Amino acid sequence: MKRFLIALVMVLSFMSIFTVNGVYAGSQETSAITGKVVETMNSGGYTYVCLEKNGKKTWVAMPQTKVKKGQTMSLHPGVEMVNFESKTLKRKFDKIIFSAGPVK
Repeated sequence: MKRFLIALVMVLSFMSIFTVNGVYAGSQETSAITGKVVETMNSGGYTYVCLEKNGKKTWVAMPQTKVKKGQTMSLHPGVEMVNFESKTLKRKFDKIIFSAGPVK
C-alpha cells in the first residue's frame, strides 16, 4: 500500500510538471473505464482487474474491492502508468490505469 501511494504521489507530481494550459500533456483517462472482468487479483490492499470491452483488454488497479470474474464494471478515470511492476504480485504490467475505484 505504501508503494502504491508513493507511486501515485510521483505520478501526480509529474502531472503537475507536464501540465500545459491546465491540460495534462501525458496519458490520463478522462471518462469512466468500463468492461467485463476477465481476470482479477488482490494484493497489498489493492485489487487489480483486467477489463475487456470490444476485444480490448485494459488493466486497472484500485483500492481493494470485491470483484467477481464475469461482472461488468465502470471505474473512475485515472492515470496510466507504463511498465509498472508490482512487487507484491511479482508481475510487470505493460500498461495499467490507477483508479479511485467503481463509479457508484
